[in-house]
Amino acid sequence: MFRNVGSNWVVTIVSAVAIYFLTPFTLRALGDNGYGTWTLITSITGYLGLLVLGVPMASVRYFAQHVADGDTRKLNEAIGSCSALYLLLGAIALVVGMALYGFFTLYGIPRTLQGDARWAFGVMVLFVAVGFIGLLPSGVLAAHDDFVPRNAVRLWGMVLRVVLTFGLLTLKASLTVLALVQLACLVFDFAFCWVLVRRRYPATRVRLADFDWGMARRIFSFSVYVLVLNAGARLSFETDSLVIGGFMNVGSIPYFTVANSFLIYLMEFLLSIAAVVMPMATRLQTQGKRAELQAIFLKWSKIALSLTMAAGLFLIVLGPRFIAWWIDPTYERPAGQVLQILMISYLVFLPVRGVALPILMGLGKAGLPTIGFLATGVLNLVLSILLVRPLGLAGVALGTAIPNVVFAGIVFLQACRELDVSVAAFLRYVVPRALLGAVPVLALLLWFRDGLDVRTFAALVAAGVVMTLVFALTWVFFVYRNDPHLDLRAWLPRLRAWSRV
Repeated sequence: MFRNVGSNWVVTIVSAVAIYFLTPFTLRALGDNGYGTWTLITSITGYLGLLVLGVPMASVRYFAQHVADGDTRKLNEAIGSCSALYLLLGAIALVVGMALYGFFTLYGIPRTLQGDARWAFGVMVLFVAVGFIGLLPSGVLAAHDDFVPRNAVRLWGMVLRVVLTFGLLTLKASLTVLALVQLACLVFDFAFCWVLVRRRYPATRVRLADFDWGMARRIFSFSVYVLVLNAGARLSFETDSLVIGGFMNVGSIPYFTVANSFLIYLMEFLLSIAAVVMPMATRLQTQGKRAELQAIFLKWSKIALSLTMAAGLFLIVLGPRFIAWWIDPTYERPAGQVLQILMISYLVFLPVRGVALPILMGLGKAGLPTIGFLATGVLNLVLSILLVRPLGLAGVALGTAIPNVVFAGIVFLQACRELDVSVAAFLRYVVPRALLGAVPVLALLLWFRDGLDVRTFAALVAAGVVMTLVFALTWVFFVYRNDPHLDLRAWLPRLRAWSRV
């Protein structure tokens, strides 16, 4: 499991590094209005992803179940059924996407960008529609726990994206060109992932003749919950740009997007755990290994909290300074405030989103989390609209943060009930030492900010390195000392042995 999660983390880290270079380049190439318009396009067309009806997550669950049973015939039936559903839903997405263009025109897009934005919107609609069937090979590889080779393809796809973005936007700074880059990367990913599937699992095939109505109904019965979950996620994380563009202006969107980009990749880092945990929960439930499932819940929740705190403390204290250096000093206050508000809520939200939620989905206990996520998304939208006028960008951030904390509490309690883990036992194992361990790290960061007034890139990097060392020492010798599930001190002799090799 560590190998699979680790490969997911490598992809997330490389993606974050790529975005570190791509974001300021794209922002300067397109300008505030152009980048804001691009964010608006991706936010609106992203809602078309809801038309996939939760089939991808549902398909991974059933693929993993048939792989665990060793039933190739049922696996191929599930693959054929999903393929037909993807093609149908992709066609529907094309039609609905064209209708959504009317909604897009309601926003005040600058006249100089309107023609380019129209073509970019059309290409992104095609990207989302074609992307449905593009999810199929990844689902097959995930069901077989083949995250490492799949992630190798993702890394090469990231390299392609960086090269195309820098190269083509340098030649022509255009929204349409940026949209075409996304489409090209999708085609690359699908082609190479399918080659992996055919080479590693020659008995696996995609034939519409394998379509089975019974299998399709079972997939849909679970995917309805995933659809509601995705709708809630979309409202929670992709609606802010629509609110800012509607109640402020498209030029204000980049300030929120820049801050949110840190949290998107931190969430991707934690969802790397979720991608492995969900199919594993399904397999352990199928095999009746409940004690192992409880251990995974406790161990990985503590890991998720630790990783969130490591990144979160730095972002809360020094994140605004980094934004000022990375993008522009004018971004430090507005974008920095958004980052701090969101990150504080994510200290609670991300560990639950990364572990508890995917375990519940893997167990088929999706009712309360999905309804809760949808309610969270609706509350997010309502609060953001109410708070955007009096508080501006900070109001939109609060509208996102408050519902996320409430949702995390609900899902956490549900996971404890389903796994027969008491809340007190969970909190005793996961929380106290992590909170105490965070005190010296927080004090160090505040000293860097207020005592040394770090602002340059070199100073920020030095602060991050020193913080990481202090964090690692604290977690090895205090937080995880004599841990029943993961004793990091026991790994030190192995690390010394590896260093001698």
